[in-house]
Amino acid sequence: MTHAHVNPTARAALADRVVDIKIREDLTWQSIADTTGLSVGFVTAALLGQHALPADAAAAVGALLGLDDAETRLLQVVPTRGSIPGGIPTDPTIYRFHEMIQVYGTTLKALVHEQFGDGIISAINFRLDVKKVADPEGGERAVITLDGKYLPTKPF
Repeated sequence: MTHAHVNPTARAALADRVVDIKIREDLTWQSIADTTGLSVGFVTAALLGQHALPADAAAAVGALLGLDDAETRLLQVVPTRGSIPGGIPTDPTIYRFHEMIQVYGTTLKALVHEQFGDGIISAINFRLDVKKVADPEGGERAVITLDGKYLPTKPF
């Protein structure tokens, strides 16, 4: 049976514990995700309290991180999503995404609607990828792919 939380407190505390173990054990998000067979984006979001993990993935993560049975079960509960409190984010990395949406949000909306029609891009049927690539002008660039299924608006 699927269960859901209505209060994000327990998942937030577990996310803090997971991050502490990750740092102490010098693990990467990729190395943790590799134990599950799922994408690094999905597993990281789950461990930060934004998704439920399937039972086998939760068991693998629990074993790797030394979580107890209650914590491993908690990873399987549908969380209350949303990890950024209201207002403008103050963390510089998160703020830059906020800034990108402020600058390009209406452009993205216009282009999506022009190409697909009236609807939305799903954050449920969704994939995310982050890659580091060389910048031809020197340094590095971040390539972030947000790949969501288009869901048309259905009149009723």
